[in-house]
Amino acid sequence: MYRYDEEGEFSLSKRFLNGTDFTAMVLAGAERLQQHAEHVNSLNVFPVPDGDTGTNMNLTMTAGVTELKRNHSAAIGSTATVLSKGLLMGARGNSGVILSQLFRGFSRSAASYEELNANQFAAALQSGVESAYKAVVKPVEGTILTVAKEAAKHALYYSRRTTDITELMGEVLKRAQETLAQTQEMLPILKQVGVVDSGGQGLVYIYEGFYNYLQHGYEVNQEQADIYANIGESVPVQGSRVALDKAKGLATTTPDHSAQSRMETEDIEFLYDMEFFINRQIGDIKNAAFNEESFRQELSKNGDSIIVIADDEVVKVHVHSKAPGEVLNLALRYGEITQIHILNMREQHRDLLSAGLDIAPSPDVFAEMPPQPLTAQETATPPAEEVAAYGFIAVSSGDGISDIFKSLGVDAILSGGQTMNPSTEDFVKAVESMSADHIFILPNNSNIVLAAQQAKDLLEETHHITVIPSKSIPQGIAAAFAFQEDEDVSVNQSNMNEALQHVKSGQVTNAVRDTVIEDMNIKEGQYIGIHNSKIVAASDLMLTTCQQLLSKMIEEGQEVVTVLVGHDANDQDTSALMGWLEETYPDAEIEMHEGGQPVYHYLFSVES
Repeated sequence: MYRYDEEGEFSLSKRFLNGTDFTAMVLAGAERLQQHAEHVNSLNVFPVPDGDTGTNMNLTMTAGVTELKRNHSAAIGSTATVLSKGLLMGARGNSGVILSQLFRGFSRSAASYEELNANQFAAALQSGVESAYKAVVKPVEGTILTVAKEAAKHALYYSRRTTDITELMGEVLKRAQETLAQTQEMLPILKQVGVVDSGGQGLVYIYEGFYNYLQHGYEVNQEQADIYANIGESVPVQGSRVALDKAKGLATTTPDHSAQSRMETEDIEFLYDMEFFINRQIGDIKNAAFNEESFRQELSKNGDSIIVIADDEVVKVHVHSKAPGEVLNLALRYGEITQIHILNMREQHRDLLSAGLDIAPSPDVFAEMPPQPLTAQETATPPAEEVAAYGFIAVSSGDGISDIFKSLGVDAILSGGQTMNPSTEDFVKAVESMSADHIFILPNNSNIVLAAQQAKDLLEETHHITVIPSKSIPQGIAAAFAFQEDEDVSVNQSNMNEALQHVKSGQVTNAVRDTVIEDMNIKEGQYIGIHNSKIVAASDLMLTTCQQLLSKMIEEGQEVVTVLVGHDANDQDTSALMGWLEETYPDAEIEMHEGGQPVYHYLFSVES
């Protein structure tokens, strides 16, 4: 059934939503978000280099899409459950966790249905909002939560007026856009900086993808689909199903002539789709010399679709191969293999043909995404027969900081570098790798606390876990210092939480854009000083910024002041800074450590 919307545009009318269409909606929403992830990043209020809402939401959605591709279904209940699992485990940052909870609640509402009508779809959106609000201890209005809430509220109202899900989704999107614009009035800082909420904008992009698919899903005819498929060009999402199909592996033809039905299963020559990571810091041959080009050439002997992304610690590998054993043996020369995924694409193809679904087994859906650094994990696991009383997991950034945590007895380090927060799954794997009666997690970043808490909730039936809500590296170090092996869990939890309150945290980095915050004019490239999540200093000079920041942090002059020197700090600035501290605060106990952290030239902590 077809209709024209209020703008006179032709669109598809849909009374029921099944799993196949919902999968296509999700893929379209994920692509729309991926296209605009950098714009979402730019909306972060603070002009710091690691403003990563868009990146976190994008990686979270990518995890959901990956899970959908492995196990999609024509039933929306099953499909929504699969999506929820992928999002839940892949959730990164507060925005990613909230997004995963929105779809977790949606999946619970839709779980028993083969397809949803308009009323049921609206109810599922509302269930998602309720789940997301429960996940946040202190919900803040004017954020992604408000955008989702108002959109779902309007969906419940409008579903009484229409049976058309396409029309309903259009109303949901419209209300989400209106609410997003209003976030400036709800949060004064947004109005001051002149932006809307970044997480809310990310959700709107996802909803735009949903609506685009529903509105134009079947507009392209067979001839047009064949043309687009043959030219190999990307087609804009807006206005054509081919755009979604081309990027996401959805069929661009009718069921009787699907792209998959035109391919013979036995024609898939390199049948094993392999993806894994090589951790070059651990393994039998630690830090063996790695030549990326030679490695690619070796892989190409029995494979194609090769992607190799390497840094000093980790190599990410994707390849389609005839000989998976040889690929793994090759990889083992350079370190320990982790996160191994091997799929038989012939088997996938046979399953798709037998199921009559038009979702191609394309593992490279987001291959065009800019490579992101891997969240690496280092573990020190006791033998299986030895169960320690306590275990510790901490998030760190920089080798020096990681060494400090290890010296304080932390068992597992999760690396959280620039624009890369550990996912819920990273925490789950770290917990499951340890043998301890009780495990403490130190997130050490306000944007990671929710992911750690979500991992705790997922494992509550099998593991005893306490999340200490440390929001900075200095807080995490203070909490680790406060731990006492011979005290019970409740005493240690109390002591560590109390330690967080006695630490003042500061960071120095460069502004990535011009902005005005509380009458402070900040120019792109300037050094900015941040004290407890508030920008309090800005200058063209590193030393001046550090002096202004520390002057606001040090009150009595008798505190313990710790300086963690970042990877990009220079010796001249560091020497001048330490000299100024010793001269200005002679009664202070001053410590300096090489932190090695990226992004932030210096991290400061002040304790009384």
